[in-house]
Amino acid sequence: MNKQAITYKIGNSLYLNITNRCLNDCGFCIRRKAKNFNGEHPLWLDQEPTAEEVINAIGDPNQYDQIVFCGYGEPLIRLDAVKEIAKKIRAQQPSNRTTKPPVIRLDTNGQANLFWSRNIVPELKGLIDHVIVSLNAESAGLYQELCSSHFGQAAYPAILDFIKECKKYIPQVEASIVGLDIVNKEACQKIAGQLGVPLRIRPYYENKYVR
Repeated sequence: MNKQAITYKIGNSLYLNITNRCLNDCGFCIRRKAKNFNGEHPLWLDQEPTAEEVINAIGDPNQYDQIVFCGYGEPLIRLDAVKEIAKKIRAQQPSNRTTKPPVIRLDTNGQANLFWSRNIVPELKGLIDHVIVSLNAESAGLYQELCSSHFGQAAYPAILDFIKECKKYIPQVEASIVGLDIVNKEACQKIAGQLGVPLRIRPYYENKYVR
C-alpha cells in the first residue's frame, strides 16, 4: 500500500482516506479532477485499508488536534471500520493530562441510513465528536442535479433527517454547502437554522483545497 495515502495531514489535522466508494457523483468534486489530492496525496486506493492498517498509519493520535474521516469517498459505507478505528483512538488517551485528546470528526454526505436501511447514527454516539453533513443545496431537485445521488430524489429528505438524528447523539453537528453560484446560500442558511445547526460554506476549488 505504498502508492496510496490512507492518511494525509492538513494543518494539525490528520485525515483518514478509508474508501473511494461514494453514494454521489458530484460534478464539483475534486476527485473528478485529480488522483493526487493537492498534487501530493495519492488518494485513489488500489484496495481499501483494513481498520488495523489505518490505526497503524495514525500512530499516536494525541499529536493531532483533529482526526477526520474524510478522503475520496463516503466513510460511512465502511461503518464497522469507522467504529473500530474511532474506538481505538478513544482508547489511546494522552498520558499527559495537559494534552487534550484529538477531536474525532466525520465528514459525510448524510445518506448512510439509506445505504444501511436503518438508523446508524446511535452507533456513533461516544465515538464521533463532530460531524459535518454535506447539505449542498436548498432543494431535492437541485441536490440531485449537483450531486447525482444513487438514491435519486430520496437522498435530500434523508439528509435532513440524518442531520436531525445527529443532533441527538453527536456533540457538534454542522451542515455544509459548496460556495457555487447556483446554490442559494440564504435559503440553505435558513434550512440549517430550522435544523438547529450552523452552516459551513466550503470554497469551491478547481485544483487545490484551501483550508
